[in-house]
Amino acid sequence: FFFNFILSLAFTLSSASIALTMKLVGNIVVTIATIALVTLPALAFSPPSCHSNNSARSTLRLEAETQTRGDFISTATVAASATVLVTSQPVHARGRATLEQAYDRYSPRIIEGGKFYKSQLYGAISKGDWKGIEAAIQEPPKKSKEDRTLQDGGIAKRAAQAGGFSDSRVLTAMDLFASTFSESSISPKTKAMKAEVQSLREVVEGLNKAARIATGEEKAGGGLFGIGGKAPSQGELAKEVKELYLKGGNAFNQYVYEANEGLPVQLAKLPYL
Repeated sequence: FFFNFILSLAFTLSSASIALTMKLVGNIVVTIATIALVTLPALAFSPPSCHSNNSARSTLRLEAETQTRGDFISTATVAASATVLVTSQPVHARGRATLEQAYDRYSPRIIEGGKFYKSQLYGAISKGDWKGIEAAIQEPPKKSKEDRTLQDGGIAKRAAQAGGFSDSRVLTAMDLFASTFSESSISPKTKAMKAEVQSLREVVEGLNKAARIATGEEKAGGGLFGIGGKAPSQGELAKEVKELYLKGGNAFNQYVYEANEGLPVQLAKLPYL
């Protein structure tokens, strides 16, 4: 009887210890979750959507939108769990070495193009400087006989004559960088990036046409800008190029958003306008 009493007592103590241990573990888990909720940022980045209306917008700056409390708690809980289970990996990349090479080659032209867009091109459009607009997006001249006599075939000379936001200087680089995120077939990421490049090409073509009409180098025809067969006034052209500028800025920012998604941490993210 005494032996059975000792076993029963030992079992009771063991059960109490287990219950106490589980309670302590539960308290620790709750504490960790609470810390995670307090320390995680309560802002969610909301990029411009490539499906949104392309009409003129009041600003090109991207803004962070505050999440609702419910969304934030849900996000924080998932994040706290996921961080101990998986390691973040870049997505949609052809290969780290290839991506890094493409980034080093094309990102400087993309970044400089963005700086030019929001400074020199903006200045020309805001002042109605039609010649300045033409110069900003002009393509380099074709290879001449004189170029063939130069050691580099006149490449450097002609490249220097390309506008700061021309297709050959900026948009081609954006196109080629977008292709880096595909392998045997075109990925959704590449398609999304190339769609924004196409929008920018349409903007550049529109700016060039408007500038040429404003300077008398080209006549309006075929209902340009929805004004029928009537030649548009300087005011109408100025309004149109401002709208095109806003459309192009939004397309550039959307491209940057798509490019930065899943970019390896060792590569600096492309800056927005």
